[in-house]
Amino acid sequence: MWFVILSVICSVTVGIFLKVAKRFQLNVFQIITFNYFSALLLTYFTYQPELTFKEKTIPYSLFIGLAILLPIVFLIQAKSIKEVGIVKTDIAQRLSLFIPLTASYFLFNETFSQLKIIGFIVGFSAIFFTLNKKSESKSDNWVYPLLVLLGFGIIDILFKKVAVFKDISFTTSLFIIFCGAFLISILFLIGKILVQKEKLESKNILWGLALGILNFGNILFYLKAHKALAENPSTVFAGMNMGVIILGSLAGILLFKEKMTKWNYLGISLAIISVVIITIAQLNKV
Repeated sequence: MWFVILSVICSVTVGIFLKVAKRFQLNVFQIITFNYFSALLLTYFTYQPELTFKEKTIPYSLFIGLAILLPIVFLIQAKSIKEVGIVKTDIAQRLSLFIPLTASYFLFNETFSQLKIIGFIVGFSAIFFTLNKKSESKSDNWVYPLLVLLGFGIIDILFKKVAVFKDISFTTSLFIIFCGAFLISILFLIGKILVQKEKLESKNILWGLALGILNFGNILFYLKAHKALAENPSTVFAGMNMGVIILGSLAGILLFKEKMTKWNYLGISLAIISVVIITIAQLNKV
């Protein structure tokens, strides 16, 4: 569970980082692009991934899928926040938990104990109460939140499959995925510079490199959690989502002075209880 906790910390810090970055009117796409450059460098120099392997062992569909989805879903998330507000977007992202949990049962053949099912029920209730706020946006366009939900859910499943892939180490897989995401992003960025005459600014590059450090930690610890809990992917899925809600709520209250209702505090309490129940179920295998 320590890997889950570390991944949660990195994930929430990414959100805080982006929220603060908006105050400086930075270019989100440029930040996302160089975030992947930083992440792939960290992966290479930290873990020296093995890059010589048989071509037939490469899971092209997984790598290409993640390389495309990572930057696209990141951009859709930013667009969703702009169109319908942070609250609805956050709800959609957290509800993406249903997709990998369903996959855990139908695709990964995981057995759900009664205690774990109780933990999930409490956790889903926690999501509702924690995010029970009035949206700041009047828009009813649910296309973007729906895409956020589907995107994050599919990414979770693909990363689970990468984590349990035997022929290539997960650090090598991570390096390849970051390379792919950066390549796709930089090609689009070059197109925007040439066609739309967009200006490449050094401040966006620096913020992107810094964001990549957090993104690297988030995904790396997430993969390590799946490796450590390979037989119980739902524990990682649920623990990650509940943890982000807890820490994210605390960050909103303490750092950004966001107003919380009594239902929000009830949700945070339920989320903590849910994580405890799921952890006990995992430790006792019941």
